[in-house]
Amino acid sequence: MTEQPLNGADTPRGCPVAHGGADVARLYGPEAATDPQGIYERLRKEHGSVAPVLLEGDVPAWLVLGYRDNRRVLDNPRQFSRDARIWRDWREGHIPETHPLIPMVGWRPDCISQDGEPHRRLRGAVTDGLLAASSRGVRRHATFFANKQIDAFADTGRADLVADYAEYLPMLVLTRILGLPMAEGRRLVESCAQVLKGGEGALEHNGRIMQILSELAERKRAEPGSDFATALIQHPAGLDHDEVVSHLRLVLIAAHTTTSNLLARVLQLVLTDAGRLSGLVSGQLNISSVVEEVMWDTPPLSVLPGRFAASDLELGGHHIQEGELLILGLAAGNVDPEVRPDAAVTVQGNQAHLAFSSGPHECPGQNIGQSIIEIGVDVLLHRLPGLRLAVPAEELSSTASTWESRLDSLPVEFSV
Repeated sequence: MTEQPLNGADTPRGCPVAHGGADVARLYGPEAATDPQGIYERLRKEHGSVAPVLLEGDVPAWLVLGYRDNRRVLDNPRQFSRDARIWRDWREGHIPETHPLIPMVGWRPDCISQDGEPHRRLRGAVTDGLLAASSRGVRRHATFFANKQIDAFADTGRADLVADYAEYLPMLVLTRILGLPMAEGRRLVESCAQVLKGGEGALEHNGRIMQILSELAERKRAEPGSDFATALIQHPAGLDHDEVVSHLRLVLIAAHTTTSNLLARVLQLVLTDAGRLSGLVSGQLNISSVVEEVMWDTPPLSVLPGRFAASDLELGGHHIQEGELLILGLAAGNVDPEVRPDAAVTVQGNQAHLAFSSGPHECPGQNIGQSIIEIGVDVLLHRLPGLRLAVPAEELSSTASTWESRLDSLPVEFSV
């Protein structure tokens, strides 16, 4: 089946394109890559707290921009299902299985793709497995790999803390948690990035991830260990092979992409503010408060896929039809003027951000990510005396996809 843009005479019934014609904003392409926040704010002014948008291949969706509307969608799975099998455009054949959105939006046999009892059964296995993994030395693994990464550039006096550190530290820790050989880490970093980026390579890289994890599951059935893969396989919920592999993929992609992005943003904030940097080095400032600030201002996922209207309903003053796709604007919701009138004011002591989602599908591994970031920042600051930016702060740039905005580089200098 050949993918066709969803516009003109091919526009499905109730498609958001019909609300805005050719002017519907695209969450992909050059503008989306460089100024996603500008798009969100323009949409908020034009449409309010919910706006029609087009995803890659001109696939229609509703982008939820308001904080309260995001909460309503996330907290009400009976109205807003996570089960992509009710996605009308997919059911009617407008979205082929080869579409690059499928790895992010399509249905899989994992807990995040289901609601109700199937979700509870699978979510329990994931939660138990992550709890067991976190009790087996995540902080110790993070300390070991943080030092190992720093060893590679500690004698040079210069580094790019994105390419040399933040991109790889979370994945190296995850290989240990999941039960993968460390050598697989670098291949998986590239593939996870491509799945989030979308485009022609998304399906190929998703296939590579699935192959590596399928081989891992087969290996762990024969040779169990004290790792997350074994915990899933042996869980009383009785996960089959496809369910095990799908959950390994879910944890791998979600934990790596969010933690690496968040780590880079925390380091960016610290290194562009002398007061925060000296406070962390002296111990007067707690790293968790800096992480919390970043989760409000630059959450690791800007947009969260996806929910599907379980029936016709109203949201943000718009009529949403059964089976239509909604995507959650976490970054936009966090700066919604209705709950945060002055986005420039630092948010402290408030953990009500949307960065980890909400409701039944709230991120189950956030404590693991938080530990990796805390250790990663602490080890770095104490290993590299005189750490400072090597370029003016205004020269730092980011590139966005539909789902995230990532810091391109973070060049630094330090004493040797």
